[in-house]
Amino acid sequence: MATRTHIPVLLEEALTALNIGADGRENGWYIDATFGRGGHSAAILSQLGAQGRLIALDRDATAIAVGRELSKKEPRLTIVHSAFANLSDAVRSVFNAEGWSSGGSLSRFAGVLFDLGVSSPQLDDASRGFSFMQDGPLDMRMDNLAGVTAADWLAQAPEREIVRVLSEYGEERFSKRIAHAIVAARHAEPLTTTAQLASLVSAAVPSREPGKHPATRTFQAVRMQVNNELPQIETALKQSLELLAPGGRLCAISFHSLEDRIVKQFMQRNSQEDPVYAGLPDIPAHARPKLKRIGKAIHASEAEIARNTRSRSAILRVAERVEVAA
Repeated sequence: MATRTHIPVLLEEALTALNIGADGRENGWYIDATFGRGGHSAAILSQLGAQGRLIALDRDATAIAVGRELSKKEPRLTIVHSAFANLSDAVRSVFNAEGWSSGGSLSRFAGVLFDLGVSSPQLDDASRGFSFMQDGPLDMRMDNLAGVTAADWLAQAPEREIVRVLSEYGEERFSKRIAHAIVAARHAEPLTTTAQLASLVSAAVPSREPGKHPATRTFQAVRMQVNNELPQIETALKQSLELLAPGGRLCAISFHSLEDRIVKQFMQRNSQEDPVYAGLPDIPAHARPKLKRIGKAIHASEAEIARNTRSRSAILRVAERVEVAA
């Protein structure tokens, strides 16, 4: 099956949110924490001035190969093979490698962009094992050079752990039935392909959600578990806060309610004073708001959804780093 052309989601909205064209910000430094196939990065670079810089990360070796080809023609771009949970270390490694002075602080970035979840090229490549629509190895690793595959995890995880993952990450109401079926099946033969898992789940689920394959929630949950996705988002958001200069924008696109909840709560929490100090006349710097939210949550337009159905569930949230006086 041929892979479809990758279409970056909420592209114009993300560029507007980053506010690159305002007050000389075109020569600022930016981070694309999820390079993918470079759609957002290319758009950011198109708006940067000669002194602007973009550091782009990805944990997927295929994405990094694409990024390195682009960086050969684009000196303002630096590509780093890293999960975004290691955002600060990745930025520090670039500073050290290129001899840039951080002055003891990494807080110099005008914008950080996250495009969370699995990418379209990963879904469309049967060999990566993310989709039940094509048969392939049961892998699901975003970094397919490291870590435990979905097949390996399903082969050894206790039944109660599978129940927890399907329930928490997939919000699967038949998690117990599916987990029991997985454990029973693996005693007979290893689960090694996406078709095996999809068929097993379909047989275990007594009813179907309209318009949704019965394995959708299971595949989502196992993928999130294998890639440690939600804890990585929490970690990365905290690090991005320390990397942003005052006025810098934090922009996060999510595709699932669990991802969006983490982003929303992080922005809410950091746009308020620490409640421990509520009502006190002198609030210490560490307890003051670090962000201010910019606008409301942004969704894909009907026109974008018509062009790219995968944008249907996309939500962009934006916040700005505020100056915290000592």
